[in-house]
Amino acid sequence: MCFAGRYDATMHILDILERDPTTISFEFFPPRSDSAASELAGRMDSFRSLAPSFVSVTYGAGGSTRKRTHDLVVSLKGNGGLDPVPHLTCVQQTPEELEDILSRYEAHGISNILVIRGDAPEGSDQYDSDSEAFPHAVDLVRSIRRRNEIGTHPDKRGFGIGIAGFPEGHPETPNRLRQMDHLKAKVEAGADWITTQMFFDNRVFYDWCEQCDLNGISLPKIAGIMPITSLATMKRMADLAAGTNFPARLQKRIYKHQDDPAAVEQIGVQWATEQCNDLLDHDVRGVHFYTLNRSDATMRIFSALGAHSSIPLRNNPI
Repeated sequence: MCFAGRYDATMHILDILERDPTTISFEFFPPRSDSAASELAGRMDSFRSLAPSFVSVTYGAGGSTRKRTHDLVVSLKGNGGLDPVPHLTCVQQTPEELEDILSRYEAHGISNILVIRGDAPEGSDQYDSDSEAFPHAVDLVRSIRRRNEIGTHPDKRGFGIGIAGFPEGHPETPNRLRQMDHLKAKVEAGADWITTQMFFDNRVFYDWCEQCDLNGISLPKIAGIMPITSLATMKRMADLAAGTNFPARLQKRIYKHQDDPAAVEQIGVQWATEQCNDLLDHDVRGVHFYTLNRSDATMRIFSALGAHSSIPLRNNPI
């Protein structure tokens, strides 16, 4: 495995993938308060020490949340050491706002965008995505790809475009064959790579990869991993990522020690480490950690992965 080691400028995802046979990446969300921002800033040196291939930053449906995303992305870019990839959603996004956002990222040298449909606005029971300028992620991918062809980005290829994959299925599309059709449509619209939703059973990921192969989807597939750090976190993840399955063996371990927070966190870290080792043994194209803006669990997983034969010593943080 080779991790990124130079950050003179942000890199197009195609260059990152060429440089790093296996990518390692992290996801952050924009802090909602000054104190949370200070806490995250205090952890950034720990994340930088792990030399990730890139980091992604989530994006909400509200205007203030979107500004925080932009501010964090620009801050990460300006401080160096972490190559930021902002998320971009379809929800409440006008063509004019999209152009403004992409122009600002372009001006700051941001090279890649991760496109997702996005969740409905909070408190909007009657939300209808078909009323949007970009009803689905495929529409946003297609629009960014058309913009790339105009050639305004400093990189003649334009923005690298990432899309989301759902190994355990998408709750709004129970038909799994149709889900694969939707994924293929996003690929054909101009995507460059796929980052998956979190999963806790690698067999699900491998089966999904085989289904992609059957459907001619050959883009690099980066596996989404989230270490469980508490029982409350697991329950919150079940709400946020509807359809995510927590294997009975994992639940049994956690519930057995549910009154011991330190033990539950250790179980979660160990499970994620086992997943990562298995993925690396199967030559996964990349691993994307959903960090919840905390570095402790990620550092512990990396320390354990330092024994993996495919990871050079210079990337072992401990």
